[in-house]
Amino acid sequence: MPEMGRLSGFRYRDVIKRLKGFGYAFDRQASGSHEIWYNPRTNRYTTVPNHPGDMPEGTLRAILKQADITADDFLNRK
Repeated sequence: MPEMGRLSGFRYRDVIKRLKGFGYAFDRQASGSHEIWYNPRTNRYTTVPNHPGDMPEGTLRAILKQADITADDFLNRK
């Protein structure tokens, strides 16, 4: 079981900056404050909520799962 807390404390703009590093680009606005991001290389989509404050760890884990990015890869990407 991975240690908890490593993916806590990230804000929307931190998450987006790292997603861009993996090749994701803004695709379209979804319902409310949610955005769809797309990676043309992997043909994968992920939904990112644009909320103020820290993103809940479970939410970030779900984003990474959709994006097929491991927690380690995400944390090592600056």
